[in-house]
Amino acid sequence: MADKNIIGSKIRQLRESREMSVEELAEASNTNTELIKELENGALVPSLTPLLQIARALGVRLGTFLDDMPHEAPVVVKSGKSENVMHFSGNCEKCDNSTLEFFSLAANKADRHMEPFLIDVHPAGSEEEKLSSHEGEEFIYVLKGEIEIVYGKERYSLSVGDSIYYDSVIPHHVYAKDSDAQILAIVYAPY
Repeated sequence: MADKNIIGSKIRQLRESREMSVEELAEASNTNTELIKELENGALVPSLTPLLQIARALGVRLGTFLDDMPHEAPVVVKSGKSENVMHFSGNCEKCDNSTLEFFSLAANKADRHMEPFLIDVHPAGSEEEKLSSHEGEEFIYVLKGEIEIVYGKERYSLSVGDSIYYDSVIPHHVYAKDSDAQILAIVYAPY
């Protein structure tokens, strides 16, 4: 697998420290045991939704999956070159490469309430759009290329300089239209 996820070992570590079985975590997070096992073995995360559900079931915030040594000082990331990255498969169920790469811009910042990411968005090659939803809000600003956002029954096309702010509880899907794109995204997910 080309883009192995780094969060699987953190999920396993948190699950085991809480003395939870894979089955108990799957039930508590409203996911399934196969997904938990795949993630713990480095599989690509399909979307933010199951990751947020797992974080909530473990009693942690989303950013915990990227944190090693949280600290109170400001977090500085030069030129968007974060080494903390989460790979997502998006709509592609059996992808070897990610269609979304989330570069954390706040990893290790203690007690944060927002998760800012620089996201590289690659065309998925899939015509099927799987919408997902989760608690919280999202802000997206397009830095490069064009993206399309399906939000409920609406569709929004965004180009460089465009932005959108929406409630994440409404089913949604973000993807690159025809070629690679890059966005700044800020996700707020209460826990």
